[in-house]
Amino acid sequence: MEKHTVYSLHTSLCYTEVMKYELEQVVAAAIKDLYDVEVVVELTRPEEQFGDFATNVALQLAKRLGKNPREIGEAVAEKLRGNEQFTELSVAGPGFLNMRLHDITLLGALEAESAKTLKGKTVLLEYSDPNPFKPLHAGHLYTTLVGDTIARLVEHAGAKTIRLNFGGDVGLHAGKSMWAIVRALGGEYPEKLADIAEAERPAWLGARYVEGNNAYEEDDTAKQAIVTANKRAYALHDTNDHESAFAQIYWTCRQWSYDYFATLYTQLQVVPFDRFIPESEVTPLGLETVRAQLEKGVFVQSDGPVVFRGEDQGLHTRVFINSEGLPTYETKDVGLSLTKWRDYHFDESIIITANEQMQYMQVVLAAIHAFAPEPADRTRHLTHGVVKLQGGVKMSSRKGNIVTALEILEAARVAGEASGTDPNEETILAAVKYAFAKNRIGGDIVYDPLESIALEGNSGPYLQYAHARARSILAKSPAESHALPKDVQLEADERSLVRTLSQYVEAVDRATAELMPHHICTYLYELAQAFNRFYENNRVIGDEREQIRLGLVSQYAATLKQGLELLGIHAPERM
Repeated sequence: MEKHTVYSLHTSLCYTEVMKYELEQVVAAAIKDLYDVEVVVELTRPEEQFGDFATNVALQLAKRLGKNPREIGEAVAEKLRGNEQFTELSVAGPGFLNMRLHDITLLGALEAESAKTLKGKTVLLEYSDPNPFKPLHAGHLYTTLVGDTIARLVEHAGAKTIRLNFGGDVGLHAGKSMWAIVRALGGEYPEKLADIAEAERPAWLGARYVEGNNAYEEDDTAKQAIVTANKRAYALHDTNDHESAFAQIYWTCRQWSYDYFATLYTQLQVVPFDRFIPESEVTPLGLETVRAQLEKGVFVQSDGPVVFRGEDQGLHTRVFINSEGLPTYETKDVGLSLTKWRDYHFDESIIITANEQMQYMQVVLAAIHAFAPEPADRTRHLTHGVVKLQGGVKMSSRKGNIVTALEILEAARVAGEASGTDPNEETILAAVKYAFAKNRIGGDIVYDPLESIALEGNSGPYLQYAHARARSILAKSPAESHALPKDVQLEADERSLVRTLSQYVEAVDRATAELMPHHICTYLYELAQAFNRFYENNRVIGDEREQIRLGLVSQYAATLKQGLELLGIHAPERM
C-alpha cells in the first residue's frame, strides 16, 4: 500500500495559495499567447525591493525557444502590463520577472485563513511519553511542548486530533526502581511510603531509579534480584494483584509518577491528553502478535530470544522477546500500534521521540509492516536532538546527570530575576516554549536561559511584549473597532507592513505541512521587526491616516496573538 503522510492528506488551498496559483496561470497564459508553448510557472517571494512575487520562467524557456532570457522576460512583462492585479512588472538580472501587486490585491490577502487541509481526517499525535518510576527530564519537556504545538497545528488544519501519551509502567526500568525502592524501605513495607513528603516524591523516585540502574550494571547479585523484581512487576498485571505488599508499593509509586506528570502538564498549560496508554495495557496484544507471527516466519528464534532480522531491508536485528520470555520495548510498540489502529483506524499516526529512537523505530515499523501494513504505512516518526543547558552535559537518567523539566523552568525564572525582568509564570512558559519551538526539529537544542527570557531579541517574552505594546496603542483610541479599509492606497511603510502581514497564512500552512513549528517563530519575529520599523517612522494616534494605521496595528496584534496561540503561548494585553 502506498505510504500515507501529512503531505498526501492535504487537499485544499488557502487564499494566498489560490492567489499565487491564479497569478501563475496568468503568466502561463501570457507565455502561451506569445510563444504558443505550455509551461508550468512557479512564483517565489523575492526581497521586498524587487516586488511581491518573482519567477525565473524566462530562464527556463530560453534554451527551449532559442531566445535570450531577458528578451523573453521583457516580452512577458509587456504582455502583462495593463492587468489590474499588477502595478509594476520589471525584469532583473539575466531574466527574472518581478511583479508588484495592486494594493487592493495585497490587502485582500489579509483576509486569508489557513487551509483546512486535514478536514475529515483522524490524526493521532503521540508525544511526551514519560515512564513512571523515572525522572521527567528536559527531553520529555521538549517533546511535550513541541508535540503540543504540532498537535495544535494539525487541529488548526481541521483534523480530528487525538493526543496520546505512552508510558512504560512495566519493563526493566520498573524492575530496577522497585528493587531500589524496597531496599530503601528496608523491605516490603508499603506503610513506610507515607513518610515521604509529597513534594519530595518525584526526586525520591528518580534517585531510586539511578540506584537500581547502577546496581544492575555493577553488582551481579543485585542484577539477578532486579530481574526477579521485573518479572514480579509484570505478574502484578497478569494476576491483577493489588493486595500484596510488593503490589501496594508498585501501584502507589506508579500513581506518584502519574500525579507528578499531571501536575506538570497543568503547569505547562498544554492541551490535555485524550488518553494515557501504559505499556502494561498493550503488552498482551504485542506478545500474542509476535508469537503468532513467529510461527509464520516474520520473527525467528535466535538462541532463545525472538528477533526480527532487518538486514534484508537494510536495517538491523532487534530482540522482541528476551531470553527470560519477557517482551521488550519492541513488542510493546507492536501492541501499541495495533491498539491505535483498532481503536481509531487513523489516517495518520505521528510519533515524536528523540533521535536515538530513529533506527529502533525503523525496525519496529518494518516488522509491523510484514503483518499489518496499513498502520505501519500511516505512521510517521519525528525525532529531535538532545536538550542541554548552555554549557551543560548530555543527559542520562540512568547515570543521574540529567537536567529535569522543572530545572529548565527554574533556570528561566532565575535568569529573569537576575536580568531584572521579574518574570511571571506566563513569561517563563513563553521563554521556554519559544526557545524550543524556534529550533528546527531534528538537531540538538542548547537552551540558554538568559537569551530565552530576554525582552529583546528572538524570544517568546519579546513577542509577548510586542503584542502588549500594540494593544496599548489601540487602547489610546476611543473607537470600539479598528477595521482596516480594503480599498485604500497604501503609503510605502504601510504597504511594507501589509506585505509581511499577508505572509502569515503561508507560514502557518508551511509549518503544518512540514510539521515544523519553527517556521511560525521565524515569521512572528520578522513581523515584529517589520512593525517596529513602521512604528518608528509613522505616527499613528493623531495622524491624518489614523484610521488606516490603527487598522494595521489591530491586524498586527491579531496576527501576533494567533501565531503565539498556535505555539501555546499566552498573548498578554499588558506587561
